[in-house]
Amino acid sequence: MNRRYFLGATALSLNAWPYHAFASNTKKAASDRVQLGPRKVELSRLAMGTGTNGVGGSSNQTKQLGIQGLADLFKAAYDQGVTFWDAADQYGTHPHLRAGLKAVPREKVTILSKTHATTAAEMKADLDRFRRELNTDYIDILLLHAMMDANWNERKKAAMEVITEAQDKGIVRTKGTSCHTLEALKTAAAEPWVEVDLARINPAQVAMDADPQTVIGVLREMKAKGKGVIGMKILGAGKLRNKVDECLQFALSLDCVDCFTIGSESQAEMMDLVKKIPAASVRG
Repeated sequence: MNRRYFLGATALSLNAWPYHAFASNTKKAASDRVQLGPRKVELSRLAMGTGTNGVGGSSNQTKQLGIQGLADLFKAAYDQGVTFWDAADQYGTHPHLRAGLKAVPREKVTILSKTHATTAAEMKADLDRFRRELNTDYIDILLLHAMMDANWNERKKAAMEVITEAQDKGIVRTKGTSCHTLEALKTAAAEPWVEVDLARINPAQVAMDADPQTVIGVLREMKAKGKGVIGMKILGAGKLRNKVDECLQFALSLDCVDCFTIGSESQAEMMDLVKKIPAASVRG
């Protein structure tokens, strides 16, 4: 079975998938330093996600771990070289990152957050509030959160202009979108404003915008235009936790994904990912 054949399939079971065929010849690690997008923002290959079932200002991580528990998880990840921390207003995790930053140098961590702002006033207010909540002068990566419409770049134009101004002032280092439909993803690929995209990708088409082959085609368009791509839903929002090795090998083999975020819910889960990634990245 070759890669093209598999990606054209729609089976949700990975039991028969020869996932070792998707590994590369280059060993990779969670702590690898990656230069993301045209701004070359440096971060770790693995991001510490905080938004599993994240909605309404909470997530699995906030409910299960609390502020100090998640801060401790950030520090444990940092000690393993995982310096990319993924947050969002929707998850309510800014206070948790703020607590985590008390234990590490701010300049050693790459912070991603996401906004639902549409108007200029909303975006200005979010930028001020986000920085207060995080206790930082700047946000490394700021994304328009959960784009679904094909014309999101028209609806969000005012917010985009504010983010561009903030980038010019050094308040935001790089900018882009997270996408939750194929139409929105295609717009992100074509829109010059987008420097970074957070895209849903796994081998079983769980919580994705289309089948893997279709999504990969769009992500390759992004990469060809110099955009950075961060993978999400690598484990299908937790539904593929019984296939961690397979999903990691798939993500690590993709030439269109620079790095990816996974929302560990304990230090044990995070450490397991850190240990599994090197083995998953090469053919056994």
